[in-house]
Amino acid sequence: QVQLVGSGGGLVQAGGSLRLSCAASGRTISDLTMGWFRQAPGKERETVAIYGRSIGSTLYADSVRGRFTFSRDNARNTVYLQMNNLKPEDTAVYYCAGRTGPLRWDTNEYDYWGQGIQVTVSS
Repeated sequence: QVQLVGSGGGLVQAGGSLRLSCAASGRTISDLTMGWFRQAPGKERETVAIYGRSIGSTLYADSVRGRFTFSRDNARNTVYLQMNNLKPEDTAVYYCAGRTGPLRWDTNEYDYWGQGIQVTVSS
C-alpha cells in the first residue's frame, strides 16, 4: 500500500517562494512515476509537474515553467516542488501523486494521492 504525505504549504505574498514535500512509504519513488497537481477553487484538477523515469526529466505546465522545480531525494523517498515567484493565480490545493506505470499527463491516470496542501498567494 503506497502512502503519500505532503507538507509545506501556507500563505505567501506574490513573488515569494514555498517548497512542498511529499514523503512516500510502501514503495520507493524510483519505482513510481511521480507528479504534482493542483486544484484551484471552481476549477478542475490540473497537472503541474511530472517526472518521467524513462526520460529522466520533468515536464511542466506552461503556467509554471521557469518558476517551479520538481526534485526528488531517493534516500528520503521524498519528492519536492520548489515554487518561486509565486503569483495569486497559483493559489490552489496542491497534491502529490504517483503511478506504477509510465509517464502520463492526465491526472486521472494516477493511482496514489497524498492529502491536499493549501497554497495561498496574496497580491
